[in-house]
Amino acid sequence: MGILNVTPDSFSDGGRFAGVSAAVARALEIEAEGADVLDIGGESTRPGSMAVDAAEQIQRVVPVIREARTRGLRVPISVDTRSAKVAEAALNAGADMVNDVSGLRDDPAMPALIRERGAPFIVMHMKGTPATMQANPHYEDVVREVRAFFEQRAEALAAVGVDTSQMIVDPGIGFGKTTAHNLELLRRVSELSPKNGDAALFDASWPLLIGPSRKRFIGELLHEQDAAARDAGTAAVVAWCALAGVELIRVHDVRTMRGVVEMVARSDR
Repeated sequence: MGILNVTPDSFSDGGRFAGVSAAVARALEIEAEGADVLDIGGESTRPGSMAVDAAEQIQRVVPVIREARTRGLRVPISVDTRSAKVAEAALNAGADMVNDVSGLRDDPAMPALIRERGAPFIVMHMKGTPATMQANPHYEDVVREVRAFFEQRAEALAAVGVDTSQMIVDPGIGFGKTTAHNLELLRRVSELSPKNGDAALFDASWPLLIGPSRKRFIGELLHEQDAAARDAGTAAVVAWCALAGVELIRVHDVRTMRGVVEMVARSDR
């Protein structure tokens, strides 16, 4: 999954693709570099970020989706938003799925939209909000608690008619987690994967998504303050996830990380 941030303030590439022309060019480049899915967002959810209203997100995201489709973008598009209004506008413009970092909790209208549209959707675990999530997060057992969250969300969404066979689960690396929590999730990633985890706890149709790209914990471990300098650490995490059978890996440097995944696939035969 290739990341396209059409925002002025994303932690890694804020402002680089804020214009429609630059964003569409990058979308087509991401596809050419080997992405299977394009994830486009008009609201930064980095630690400490503040919410962006739906109208502004729509203004940032929808023209890019429309123009990218007009210019022949073929891969599925995921819209990264917590807003049902933004998700609906993006789906109408040519997006295929919804990536909601709140786990479909922030906007009461989001579950109904997903139910009506039947779109695939990503449920991510986050403790708190982007503005507060890194304020001393605590867990007794981060893997067990994240896994329980997925079960609870699936139960709640199924109760209002959402087709949970369309759900993708994301443990939310860096979202309300310390470096130690992130490493624990990665060490025990097989416990989060439906095909390797406890069958009694998981619907086998839930793919797992991991989003480690250039995140702060990599910078802390490798002493790299510049986000773009964290690609070597990202590659190590991507290789680890690929070996563990993670179905989707969300990254900035698609060409490099696609190469990592392909080498792992050839080496693991």
